[in-house]
Amino acid sequence: MRWRSYVAVGDSFTEGMDDAYPDGSYRGWADLVATRLAAEAGPGFGYANLAIRGRLFPNVVAEQVPAALAMKPDLISFAAGGNDVLRRSFDPDSFVPRFDSVVQRLRSGGSDLVLFRFADVMARLPGQRLVAPRVALLNRAVGEVADRHGAILVDLYADDTYLNPLLWSTDRLHLSAAGHRRVAAQVLTALGVGCDEDWLMVPAHPAPSPWLAARAADLRWAGRHLAPWIKRRLTGRSSGDFVTAKRPVLGPVERD
Repeated sequence: MRWRSYVAVGDSFTEGMDDAYPDGSYRGWADLVATRLAAEAGPGFGYANLAIRGRLFPNVVAEQVPAALAMKPDLISFAAGGNDVLRRSFDPDSFVPRFDSVVQRLRSGGSDLVLFRFADVMARLPGQRLVAPRVALLNRAVGEVADRHGAILVDLYADDTYLNPLLWSTDRLHLSAAGHRRVAAQVLTALGVGCDEDWLMVPAHPAPSPWLAARAADLRWAGRHLAPWIKRRLTGRSSGDFVTAKRPVLGPVERD
């Protein structure tokens, strides 16, 4: 196995929300991938996860990319831009060349690079008419950039399984434990590394809720998750304020 070190770069998707360890910290697909790579590589494998929830693309590039490059890992995963497309200030004309530039930087160090087309999270969220075209643009750009720079593409958008709400947490924005396992399996498959087949198993799609029950659930979700998100936007706060990277330096993988 040619990878002896792996650095994960990004936001909440890569940090691992909402797939919790027993102690309340987050695991997520990147930890699962690192665990399997470490088992294949044997002693001496190093893993760092620099991702922090709520980070916008410019912050990821400014804070995490230089740190990742300085570690000179064999493998990097890069997933950023999902928070940006939710902002009214998102500018696709400037975003795409910036994305291309950072991928070129990450590849210039000689590391193999994993990129993602994001799953269709907007199917169950408000603002679909505004945000869905942005997600489509971002996913299209990721595919083109991956091809141009020889990156490894994991296409979650092409997998309709992510339309199953049980692959998402109660906030409808982050993956559930089952969702993270499926992403990990798809990453490992793209890398040519075997994984536990159970990671690809998906819960049965739940039966549709009656209209009144569904609307009541929507109201509960709006009060618990949407309203705090709007408040943070209005006050210039982020869910990642005062949060630091969970694995800021390369180290051995100790949890599975």
